Amino acid sequence: MGNFTELDMYLFGQATHYDIYKKFGAHLMTIKRKKGVMFDLWAPGAKRVWVIGTFNEWDETKHEMERLEPAECGIYELFIPGAGLGDMYKYRIEGADGKIHYKADPYANQAELRPGTASVVADIDHFTWTDTEWMETRAAKNIYREPMAILEVHPGSWMRHPGREDEGFYTYRELAKSLIKYVKQMGYTHVELMGISEYPFDGSWGYQVTGYYAPTSRYGSPEDFAYLIDQLHKNKIGVILDWVPAHFPRDAHGLANFDGTCLYEYADPRKGEHPDWGTKIFDYGKNEVKNFLIGSALMWVEHYHVDGLRVDAVASMLYLDYGKGDGQWVANKYGDNKNLEAIEFFKHINTLIIGRNKGSVMIAEESTSWPMVTGKAEDGGLNFSLKWNMGWMHDFLDYMKLDPYFRKDNHYKMTFAMSYNESERYILVLSHDEVVHLKCSMINKMPGDENSKFANLRLAYTYFMLHPGKKLLFMGQDFAQLREWSEDRELDWYLLAEEPHRQIHAYMNTSVNCFTFTGNIRQCMSSTTKKTVLSGSTRTTRSAASTALSANPQMVKNV
Repeated sequence: MGNFTELDMYLFGQATHYDIYKKFGAHLMTIKRKKGVMFDLWAPGAKRVWVIGTFNEWDETKHEMERLEPAECGIYELFIPGAGLGDMYKYRIEGADGKIHYKADPYANQAELRPGTASVVADIDHFTWTDTEWMETRAAKNIYREPMAILEVHPGSWMRHPGREDEGFYTYRELAKSLIKYVKQMGYTHVELMGISEYPFDGSWGYQVTGYYAPTSRYGSPEDFAYLIDQLHKNKIGVILDWVPAHFPRDAHGLANFDGTCLYEYADPRKGEHPDWGTKIFDYGKNEVKNFLIGSALMWVEHYHVDGLRVDAVASMLYLDYGKGDGQWVANKYGDNKNLEAIEFFKHINTLIIGRNKGSVMIAEESTSWPMVTGKAEDGGLNFSLKWNMGWMHDFLDYMKLDPYFRKDNHYKMTFAMSYNESERYILVLSHDEVVHLKCSMINKMPGDENSKFANLRLAYTYFMLHPGKKLLFMGQDFAQLREWSEDRELDWYLLAEEPHRQIHAYMNTSVNCFTFTGNIRQCMSSTTKKTVLSGSTRTTRSAASTALSANPQMVKNV
């Protein structure tokens, strides 16, 4: 009895097998009363494929996979009795290039802790969810009418246990305690988690993915990750994941040159490689590759109950010449620089995910003036729910860095965004990218002496919160982290012992709670902020927000 049917093959070939993660990969099964694991792999260019792992002591020739008919589909399958939960494995592939390739499973649900690169047999089907109320409420909401204040979080540097050899990472379950407590106090509506899909190199922050179907093992098991999402939802906190369909790394165990051919990437290096990043570009014209990406997105949203995906580096997918010079790219059939295949991919996946999952969001990190990113697909748009407003962010920060004396000649930097504000549905972002690589932390972008820096930061955050649009702030910036962010250490929480940082923290506590509770920060801030900031209080201010709302029940939500 096989696992992969002719119908599965047909749907996969049409990029419409939306439960593909339930077929490919390693799945616990009982066949003819024998317990074991069914392995399924797509490798059409391979001559032969073996499964090697802890269940056969990594014997390279003991378990050869069968190529299913019709052979041109390139599906390999094998049931191994005795293999079981927690076993590590890889595929040994004799490629079309005549070389032997040792590859991790592209559809694995769990991976070995780095620096190991093996896949792990996992069971992701038996977690008991308790977030029914959240999911039902989410489906009934209009996201465009709801305030959204997002805390962007890198789990590995949120908090750490000092002095431990394993680098002291908080587990998913420990994050469920510390992160939820903080987010509830501050009033954020959502967290956006960086670096969840498995990746080999810490310094990539999770943006060079090798495991599109596996929560990173740095912080625990798939079940632990599901527990974190479940607990966030039970505490009425939404979850957005960073998702990276733009490119993938060249690591030997990953997707690059998978079966001795350019299987996942464009074959022409002018289309299939990012010169600046040293990464490979997915072939969006190949249905099986599109299905791989669509299946990954659907798994996070539907299986793990994630409320949305923030799609990284959208511009690099839309433009064939992104980051490339003359002779490094190929024009489309019309002779211009638009990637027509990526455009259709976005229309497909955004329409599908938003349509199947009411209340979910697809968010574009798109840094150009591409039209109708959040426009409807039927009108020629890409059908994203929201778009990061990168133009506003650059103008805003350029202005705030100026000495106040010179600001009088640069007010256009603060007003220009309103000239295009209605063209898309925007999120205003002050993200991790703005506080690394010698860009300085938010507080150290501000001009003047110490007192002036803190005053300017309060001014900056006030403008940020008052400006139309959803809000996103990177962790640590709401208490004026002094150092630039680094993935190698936890946030500088000790700064909260110092009065200026406590005041900024209290100010943001008030600001975010007012924004998310009343939906109208102007009214709330005018009646609550001054006293709170001057006292340095960090108390929760929902009661003050409630008082302001009661005084003006006709408040119109400013989201």
